[in-house]
Amino acid sequence: MSDTLYLSLWYPNLRLATLPDKLTAVLGVFAAHGGDARVYAATVWPINWTETPVFQQVYGCGERGAEPRAAVEQALELLHDDFAYEFQIGWSLWELEAGAGLDARWVREPRLVRVTGFGPLFDEGAYEQDGHIRVDFGTDAPFLEEDLELDPEGAGHVAENILQLVALTGAVEKGSGATARLLWSELGESLAQRLAARLGVGN
Repeated sequence: MSDTLYLSLWYPNLRLATLPDKLTAVLGVFAAHGGDARVYAATVWPINWTETPVFQQVYGCGERGAEPRAAVEQALELLHDDFAYEFQIGWSLWELEAGAGLDARWVREPRLVRVTGFGPLFDEGAYEQDGHIRVDFGTDAPFLEEDLELDPEGAGHVAENILQLVALTGAVEKGSGATARLLWSELGESLAQRLAARLGVGN
């Protein structure tokens, strides 16, 4: 069963004024690890997720997107301790082309990843559980493909996806100066064990 995959990052004694630099650092890592260099969209949420956004900007994909620092500066002009700041950026992974039968082929497909920075009072201090910054990778299927019988090619692509994920999470932690990180899923199962088991399939 596929699940949503997250990376949570925490920083010691983080002051709200330094959140823009942390967000810029996290977004800036993607280009070197299979992602886009530019931000697709930015949204600012007040108080909690049920409220209407106070800011939304769609920049576009690829070269039409915004430089991470420019997007962060624009969104965080409204710097409040009960706001959350969400940015969408592209990240490409190997996936089995949808709807293909015997002619199924693996292609590198871009997906939208959400990078969110939390003010300390947003959603009653959600950062304590979710991190000062949370990266939402979407479904974990590209890292597991548990519904597929993987041949050597498929196993190789899944392994590439996992290694890309590991490299990205390490670079994000180092580049942004995080002191704690947690890669987790909504179901709460041990992702590390599932990934390790899947890496051994077909090899």
